Amino acid sequence: MKKAIILPLVFVLLIGTVFAETDAIKLTFLETMTSPGRTKVLQKMIDEYEALNPGIEIELISPPYEQSDNKLTMMLNSNQELDIIETRDHTVKQFVNNGKLVDLTPYLAEWDETGDLLDLTMQAAKTVNDTPYLIPQGFYVKALIVRSDVLEKYGIEIPTTMDELYAACKEITGKAPGQYGYALRGKSQVFKISDIQMLPNVGNVSTDNIYESTDGGYVFDNEAGRKAVEQYVDLYKTACPPDAINWGFNEQINGFVSGTTPFLIQDPDTLSSLAGQIEDDQFEVVMVPVGTTGKRYLDYGFSGFSIPTTSKHPDEAWDFISWISSAENNARFCKSYGPLPVHKSTYENDPYFSTGHYKAWSEELSDENTVFVRYPLDAPQYPAWQQFQEQTMQALLMGSITADEAIADWAEYWGY
Repeated sequence: MKKAIILPLVFVLLIGTVFAETDAIKLTFLETMTSPGRTKVLQKMIDEYEALNPGIEIELISPPYEQSDNKLTMMLNSNQELDIIETRDHTVKQFVNNGKLVDLTPYLAEWDETGDLLDLTMQAAKTVNDTPYLIPQGFYVKALIVRSDVLEKYGIEIPTTMDELYAACKEITGKAPGQYGYALRGKSQVFKISDIQMLPNVGNVSTDNIYESTDGGYVFDNEAGRKAVEQYVDLYKTACPPDAINWGFNEQINGFVSGTTPFLIQDPDTLSSLAGQIEDDQFEVVMVPVGTTGKRYLDYGFSGFSIPTTSKHPDEAWDFISWISSAENNARFCKSYGPLPVHKSTYENDPYFSTGHYKAWSEELSDENTVFVRYPLDAPQYPAWQQFQEQTMQALLMGSITADEAIADWAEYWGY
């Protein structure tokens, strides 16, 4: 009798399991700001969300950082199945122009945390057509990260000006076998670092367009601009590993962690990559050095989550985006990964983001010598600028073209 009862029950349970698996909604999520540590954090949060929502399964796709934007573009253009994507400041316009992103206005109107978003968050969300096509997940502002233990070993002071930084990088190079000064970025988003190194010694930068001078010309097409470009080339030739011309983010981190290149200009997400690899007291974070102008020119980069127009499950995709974008979860995400959070309440309630290694970014935001400038994200030339600038900069560093030729190419590209 007991066997007769047990067998039907087992059959019902098996059938229920099959239907449960069949009914599960599967979302495909492609991230672009990939790094090993960040991907682990993101996957952990996905696992947490799935545990809270048993009917949802999320597949995370994490291409190598240097290939991620191209991978996403190809998948969107071929209408491959995606539900959540990580859009960036330099990719959002092209995706909108191609009709690939969902307008999030209706979702934000119903979200109870919209009012807690920073003004900067909403400004970034509405980068294109004053319409929110993404929810920013964090802001990226550069600072100078220094292996203070290495500098102390060689008796070198932490620089406060760009000229002092270049001199320190040269002085430390060759102090020991394989010892160089600076972790140069040679691949992928090169301009985001090279620009803020060169412009402080140029000045007269339009705050609305980083490539335009206040008199309406191309920002580097002057004597100060030529000198700044030549100084940057000289830094590579005299104070950087030769293979740094091919370095992306991970290679920069490796050089910094090993002490081979003790000076690094990067975003706050770098802190999560350094965690567990070097001790907190081995490095310091300071403001980006000012130039001969007495100013530092900084932009704010950002990435965020969007819903592709081809998604078959936009409501479910939004549910995940709103969950991971809540003040509590965004703070956790940023604390684990490093960028500056997007909610007002986070800065009010959590001193973590204004003390310790984050203090430099807090100081930069309020320092009178900081000038925030914008890239021409709406310009039709912007989507292809990364590749064009990288190719030109590579040729410049390798000596195939001169500083004058590079500046002329850049000025022509932007229509000056």
